[in-house]
Amino acid sequence: MMDKGILYGIGVGPGDPELLTTKAVRLLQEADIIAVPDKGSGEKTALNIVKDYIVGKELLYCSTPMTRDAQLLDAGYTAAAEELCALLEQGKTVAFITLGDPTVYSTYIYIHKKVVTKGYQAQIIPGVTSFCAVAARLGRSLCEGSERLMIVPASHKEVDDCLQVDANFVFMKAGREIGALKEKLSAYDLLDGAAMVENCSMETERVYEDFAKLEQPSGYFSVVLVKGGQTQ
Repeated sequence: MMDKGILYGIGVGPGDPELLTTKAVRLLQEADIIAVPDKGSGEKTALNIVKDYIVGKELLYCSTPMTRDAQLLDAGYTAAAEELCALLEQGKTVAFITLGDPTVYSTYIYIHKKVVTKGYQAQIIPGVTSFCAVAARLGRSLCEGSERLMIVPASHKEVDDCLQVDANFVFMKAGREIGALKEKLSAYDLLDGAAMVENCSMETERVYEDFAKLEQPSGYFSVVLVKGGQTQ
């Protein structure tokens, strides 16, 4: 009987190909097939990061639509999981690439759960998170001593309840909500010292040491770091 294959969910980091781990590079080179998240339009950022490591590899594009419709999302994840399981049944090793780390707001984790539930082997390979890369780019710590760190998806819901907590903050995916976020931080006296990096470690990177001075729109891959009011 043919052994079943293994699915690897590989975090490819924030953008710089040199920030891939050596384990990630090895598994990408050993994999039979590279699974690529496909949102339907625009550049395949994760694929662009790893392209030099996977020359000649077979690619499988998995539809992961940009929507908040839970039913549409689940249908997409289910379809992707079924495609992957069919390959694993054939004994193929598949590497599914995802930006940052697979355990932090990634598309992959939903597919991972479905594949494991179907009885197939899947492993998560950690990657450098965008907010760690942003902190390094700014030369700042995320948290020191007994400081707490709160990670918030700024584009998903109101942030008032978070800002009432004594903590340092990471606001991810902040692009569409930049204006509203600035207003909220100002209202809570947290704007001073806030900083942002857009497209960290990519060719289109933009750094804003003083977030308060940002006047232009920013993209989806914008991360804002905020020092908590009671810990400054």
